[in-house]
Amino acid sequence: MSEQRTAYNNKEMLAWTAHFSDYMNTSPEKIKLINICGKQKNVVPTIETHKRVMIFADSTQENLFYELWEKGLGEYDVWFAQGLIPNDSVKKSKIIDMVNKKITVPSVIFIVNENTRESYRLGMKNEFFSKGTVKYVGNEIRAVIMSMLNVDSHDTIAIVSGESIVIESAIIASEGTIIAVEPDESDKRAMEDNVNKFGLYNVMIIPDLTEESLAKIPVPRLSFIVATKYLDRDIERLLTKNPKMQFVIYTLELDILSDIKNIFEKHHIKNMEVTQITVSKTDKNSVFVTQPSPWLISGEI
Repeated sequence: MSEQRTAYNNKEMLAWTAHFSDYMNTSPEKIKLINICGKQKNVVPTIETHKRVMIFADSTQENLFYELWEKGLGEYDVWFAQGLIPNDSVKKSKIIDMVNKKITVPSVIFIVNENTRESYRLGMKNEFFSKGTVKYVGNEIRAVIMSMLNVDSHDTIAIVSGESIVIESAIIASEGTIIAVEPDESDKRAMEDNVNKFGLYNVMIIPDLTEESLAKIPVPRLSFIVATKYLDRDIERLLTKNPKMQFVIYTLELDILSDIKNIFEKHHIKNMEVTQITVSKTDKNSVFVTQPSPWLISGEI
């Protein structure tokens, strides 16, 4: 006996899209489609950045409604239907009212939140991240870093000890992979907490850049590194994975900055650019307080 097919094919997804467009009196171009049948995808960030999301799911995601409620989306409106072929079984509810509903058959879930801003959240406030041992970079500085990384939806990027950069990159690279290199055990736990908090499934966490760890990851286009005294070694190892790697280095230390030019020349990294970012903000007494001013050094083979 052959296994029952549960994933939606293109024809069925298009038919359901047309069905819901008519049912909701909206244009298909205003609907974000996401197929999670047998896949782990970033559902929560997709919902939080789109007004109308149509999700194709099956029994491999049977607790989806509970997971959405757990991530704080309980008050969102949801329309739910079952079957591979469009039918009249559509029911409207709130996600919180579906929290105990198990998805056992192919199902279509249409979620609406008209108050959602359809934009990338570059430079998220630090209070959104999990509290722990990590000291997060200021959100204004993170916005500049994200602009330099120029992440796209299918990107693969290695990020060494840059926890909040991992999260923002993973939200944007929804069809790609973000590799988080976390040598410190407490930082690794904070990274895992953030990945869970934001509902991300495209983050791979590895403990180091050894040959064994690098063998487990896809090839990154670019590496973002919070520099330490091991920067030379880190670059050398990353270049074994991608000899044409692009780099963005972050440092607050002048002695590391002064050595980067030699390190880049040693590894034939060209087009070196150095940017320093300084941000001052007023405190509760209306006094300007200057944040730490990092140097960002970029280069490529």
